[in-house]
Amino acid sequence: MQQLKLSQKLLQKLSPQQILLMKLLQVPSVALDQRIKQEIEENPALEDNSQEMVDEHAPSESENEKTEDSSSEDEFDITDYVDADDIPDYKLSSNNYPEEDKKSIPFANTISFYEMLRAQLTDASFDEKQHVIAETIIGNIDDSGYLERDVESMVDDLAFTQGLTVAGEEVEQVLQGIQKFEPAGVGARNLQECLIIQLKRKDTSDPFIFMAIKILERHFDAFTKKHYDKILKKLEIGEEALKSSVDEILKLNPKPGNSLSETAKTNHYIIPDFILTTTDGELVLSLNAKNAPELKLSRTYKTMLENYSVAGKKSKKDKEAMQFVRQKIDSAKWFIDAIKQRQHTLYITMQAILEFQYDYFLTGDETKLHPMILKDIADKVGLDISTISRVANSKYVQTSFGTILLKTLFSESLKTDSGEDVSTKEVKQILSDMVDAEDKKKPMTDEQLVNFLKEKGYQIARRTVAKYREQLSIPVARLRKEL
Repeated sequence: MQQLKLSQKLLQKLSPQQILLMKLLQVPSVALDQRIKQEIEENPALEDNSQEMVDEHAPSESENEKTEDSSSEDEFDITDYVDADDIPDYKLSSNNYPEEDKKSIPFANTISFYEMLRAQLTDASFDEKQHVIAETIIGNIDDSGYLERDVESMVDDLAFTQGLTVAGEEVEQVLQGIQKFEPAGVGARNLQECLIIQLKRKDTSDPFIFMAIKILERHFDAFTKKHYDKILKKLEIGEEALKSSVDEILKLNPKPGNSLSETAKTNHYIIPDFILTTTDGELVLSLNAKNAPELKLSRTYKTMLENYSVAGKKSKKDKEAMQFVRQKIDSAKWFIDAIKQRQHTLYITMQAILEFQYDYFLTGDETKLHPMILKDIADKVGLDISTISRVANSKYVQTSFGTILLKTLFSESLKTDSGEDVSTKEVKQILSDMVDAEDKKKPMTDEQLVNFLKEKGYQIARRTVAKYREQLSIPVARLRKEL
């Protein structure tokens, strides 16, 4: 038996406009142009006013065809609907956008790492069969210059993909030939082999190079763990001889392919979302001009809506057309409003961060960073923590001392002996300075670092120091030791 019930529920739902704003907030300035182009392509009621201003002096298609199709031109004459509303109000509200740098950035025109390897094939004394094997080997070399697959796997690859039956010894022979290519060390299967290949290209009659090869061939594990005492004992050499041999190893390139492959990769430039300048000793914040695109509603669509609204009796198709036009105009308005709200949210958030970390932005000294969490900024500007997170995670600020990702400015607090709250970034900076200044022959252990920080008034556990050290990519004391 069916029954009707009346119940009340309290639901919290985001409107389409709020969802759009949240998505736009996550987009950095460098990607905003692409997002706007996508919206313009999907919504014909939205136009880029800056593009139209560039093209306004060029004869339009409608002007060229006016005499041929006057009836069509009379119905949608764009020049009749130019008004002040075509300029977004947020473009008139503030002169807060620095001029964009229009200069083009030159890119180096170089051949890729793989093209250079294949070019050396023509000079190698490989027969037709060996050439096919060499192509397969080069195809399995990664960007760092190392061979990714073992010989047995490449034998199978050649059989299945090329229909070529080869023995492992043949592949090994061709690989040895490729290991003579430039850059030195290319085609190695591991770091040990890579370094040995490079050393054997040098003058092996040099006693230190000869000793360096012996260290890598016989005591590689002890070398990587910096167990120099074991090496000294087993090779029966002096400390100075070991130091000179290790110096020869340290001159080598552990990733021979990177020096060439990096030049062929697409360069990625950070475009800051905010710009901080100093005027008369005061910091001035401005938004990147890319954050305020000149968007407007299509005059044609506005005219179409007006014509439909004043028309007399409307057919079903007319009503459907008017509904479509109204929907597109509403969507365009929402997008323009979301861009405006995005600009406002970015500015007030960055302004709050600037006020919170003013001393740091003025000097660039990381020890002057105050403890700051997302909630601090959220409370200051009256926005949700998730909104502040969206702004901080992908936005950069350009300062006189570099371009900084906002999220790196946030840190937890730590109390000193005097009861003062300091940023964990300040402690990390002090820890980094201590390691830089230590005697590398006797590097400080984590316990010694703890005691040193306690002397400065920072009460930190040893495991916390170890965590900070790992976050700073500082190895343990044994691996920091130098001869």
